[in-house]
Amino acid sequence: MFKSFISYYKPYKLIFSLDMIASFFVSAIAMVYPILTQYMLEDFIPNQKINLVIIFGLTLLFLYLIRMYLKYFVQYYGHCMGVSMQADMRRDMFKKLEKMPFSFYDEHESGKIMSRMVNDLQVVSELAHHGPENIFICGFMIIGSFIYLAILNWALTLIIFACVPVLAFISLFMRKRMDDAFTKTRIETAVINANLESSIAGIRVTKAYNNENFEEEKFQKGNKSFVSARSKAYKRMGQFGASTGFITDVFNVIVLLAGGIFLYYDQINFAEYSAFIVSVNLFITPLTTFINFVETYQDGVTGFRRFYEIMQLDEEKDTNVIKNIKLSGNIEFKNVTFKYDSSNDILTDFSLNIKQGQKVALVGPSGGGKTTICHLLPHFYDITNGDILFDNESINNISNYDLRQNIGIVQQDVFLFNDTIKENIRYGKLDASDEEVYKAAKLARIDEDILKMPNGYDTVIGERGVKLSGGQKQRLSIARVFLKDPSILILDEATSALDNATELQIEKALDDLAKNRTTLVVAHRLSTIFNSDLICVIEDGKLIEKGNHDELLKQEGVYKKLYETTIK
Repeated sequence: MFKSFISYYKPYKLIFSLDMIASFFVSAIAMVYPILTQYMLEDFIPNQKINLVIIFGLTLLFLYLIRMYLKYFVQYYGHCMGVSMQADMRRDMFKKLEKMPFSFYDEHESGKIMSRMVNDLQVVSELAHHGPENIFICGFMIIGSFIYLAILNWALTLIIFACVPVLAFISLFMRKRMDDAFTKTRIETAVINANLESSIAGIRVTKAYNNENFEEEKFQKGNKSFVSARSKAYKRMGQFGASTGFITDVFNVIVLLAGGIFLYYDQINFAEYSAFIVSVNLFITPLTTFINFVETYQDGVTGFRRFYEIMQLDEEKDTNVIKNIKLSGNIEFKNVTFKYDSSNDILTDFSLNIKQGQKVALVGPSGGGKTTICHLLPHFYDITNGDILFDNESINNISNYDLRQNIGIVQQDVFLFNDTIKENIRYGKLDASDEEVYKAAKLARIDEDILKMPNGYDTVIGERGVKLSGGQKQRLSIARVFLKDPSILILDEATSALDNATELQIEKALDDLAKNRTTLVVAHRLSTIFNSDLICVIEDGKLIEKGNHDELLKQEGVYKKLYETTIK
């Protein structure tokens, strides 16, 4: 994990090096003041060297002016480096998420994923900037002040530094407890984000059922868990800060008592004693800074660990054996068995041969496996056993990208982006011209609705297409498929949100689109699939009947019962 974190500094080696150099001189200039103090008290003032007092004073002022600009450089460019590293991590995480299999999103809520990408990486950015800087500056100041103090009086220095092992022990003891507390805080933050994302996305349902109070109580429950987790983290942090703060205060007590005794017995002169007191502060200040930095370190490490966990997950498998393939539309399911993780079989020994250009309808009770079949065709999930062949080629040999280029999907749950109508249609073919977009809209029978809108094709439809009716959303989604022009179509309840008039409007368009293309239709309305070349009845993951409409009615089986229930 450490190597992974360090790798993000590579693109910023120059700015990182300049930042460390600037930090070095910031620390070095700080060491000048106690040295000048000693010279002042030992030589310049007793010997009335007023010119040297003024010269050294002006020199110190000039050095502090340089130090001011160096601090600005460290603060500004150091933070910019941290933010750039954060952006790189977020970019890599987004790329990773794009390559994750569907099963990952079945297990992880979008709000929790967003928390890892935004909140966690924010604290990682702080660590990326302040980590090396604080370690470098504090380390240099502690070592430098120790050497200078030892030169002034090594015996007194050893007495003072006897407290350092105690401080180190307390820090190590508290670190593990803080780590656990901060990890719990990150988890609770993710839960809050997930609940918030879910509640906002479902606000219309909440209002429709008057469940505002219920949502508030649910959110408050998560909020209290966050407060509890954060309180425990602050408790550990408070224990750490109070304990280490006490040890650093002891330094001052030791300097006062031991230094006074050394001064009384002429083991140190007044000038050395004064310089010693000033230099001890140079030691205590970076030590305190380093101790306070532990919170940033702990928070950042916890955040990066959660980022690293995502980056280590297995990506969607893709053999990429066959690329740039144009499928004709022949599909064969060969003894396919499939189940989701730790669940019973959704499909069991399922076999079906679909010829190029056929319109095949899948019907049957809910939960029987119809939508699962639609998910397996684009290789959204790996089958457990068996194989799926496209033009006699195994699905495992065709790259996912090329396979999905040949498949168009219209689902029951339409997802639209908060963008213009034109760009939502163009999502089916990103390099499509405006004329191609307009043609696709006409084929989907939605162009007249679009032209009536205030800004036409440039109308922004809101999050998830909130400004459109259910039928308009569905037709917009269908327009994407027209634009993509695939050889295989999957219509998973594609007309479920349409009224009868609208449904009739697009039936001809769908029939035109299905010509010379393989079309798989999942439908509960049997009236929409009477003209299918093949109707398959799926129940409990098995193909129990197949044939055209008339053939299935003659069998007097499950299909006939469904027909009599839904039509008559």
